[in-house]
Formats: sequence, C-alpha cells, structure tokens
Amino acid sequence: MHFDLAQIIQTVGYLGVFGIIFAESGFLIGFFLPGDSLLFTAGFLASQGFFNINMLVAGCFIAAVAGDSVGYFIGHKWGRRLFHRKDSFLFHKDHLMRAENFYEKYGGKTIILARFVPVVRTFAPVVAGIGKMKYTTFLAYNLIGGFLWAACIPYAGYFLGRSIPDIDKVLLPVIGLIILISVAPTLVEIFKHEDNRKKVHTYVKRRLKREKN
Repeated sequence: MHFDLAQIIQTVGYLGVFGIIFAESGFLIGFFLPGDSLLFTAGFLASQGFFNINMLVAGCFIAAVAGDSVGYFIGHKWGRRLFHRKDSFLFHKDHLMRAENFYEKYGGKTIILARFVPVVRTFAPVVAGIGKMKYTTFLAYNLIGGFLWAACIPYAGYFLGRSIPDIDKVLLPVIGLIILISVAPTLVEIFKHEDNRKKVHTYVKRRLKREKN
C-alpha cells in the first residue's frame, strides 16, 4: 500500500491537520500519529499554495497547546489509576513510565523537550497532571513548547519549499529523515540497555534464519 502523506493532508485539510495535532497531544491513543512529519509536510504544502502558512501555524499552535492541556487534566483527574490499567495495544504502562523517566531527567523542561520525542510528547502532560505540577507552571512550558514545535516545523517546511527548486521530488526522503531524527532519542534509549540489545539481536537472528529456510 502506497502511503502518500502529502495527499492525505490535502484531503483532510485544515481541520484534519488540527485534529491530528490535538489528538496526538491530548488523547492517549494518539501517540502513534505522525506529528513531526505531518507538520513539516503541511508547511511544505503551504509553500505550494495549498494552505495559508500563518493560518496553518496558528491553528496547529492552538491545537497543540489545547491538546497538552487536555492531557494534563486527564492526569490530574485520574492520576495513578492510569498506571494500574491492563496493558493493551493502544494503552501501555511503559509509555507512561517512559514519560515519567523523562521528567526525572529534565524536570519541567520535559514539557518543551517532549514535543520533539514521539510517544513521550503524548504522555508527558499526563505525568505533569499526575505529579500535580501547578497548571500555571505547566501552561508556561506548554506555550513555549507548543510554539517551538507547532510553529517552527511548519515554517521550516514552508521556507524549504519556497527556497529549494523541485524539493517536491525529494519530499519523501526528507520526511523519512525527519521521522528518523524524531525517533532517534527513543532508539538510543532502548539500545542503551544490554537486555534490549540482546532481544533485538535474537529477533534479527531468528528472522534471518527463517528467510534462509
């Protein structure tokens, strides 16, 4: 199946883009959505006349900030009960634990930094609510992080689209690079642990053995 992100974004339009950004930030099931690549591609499409870049950025910023605020209040209201839920495909305690570890390392700045880390950006606001961070403090970090993520990435796509001739011909590799950069911190964290490296090595060996047979 051919996955054409640019075509999907053109199909869903402004409301679809804003809805995806809000869902990834505000709903726990939104952790798998393609936030970084979506923002860049939408910015690129704005450079080609499909969107107004300022309207796009304003809407994405509002959706991102509102989404994180919803995540905060989910954590604040339901708190630790989220950690005791049975693991499922869409909800797994490991996601919350990863966000919690991120907090231990970076403190309140997590709200800003997590914007650029898939999965963590969905669950970091929840952990902020669970940890009873004051909402005014949370909101300050949320506004900064929301601007850096939801404004700067679309503008990067927009200005690259305006300044580099025929960039649409290499858009797919550029999006692939953005995805790779966004998941790199998670991969580094995984491979730091010897047990995880052994599991990956065992899995690869089994796959190669099956292919040979």
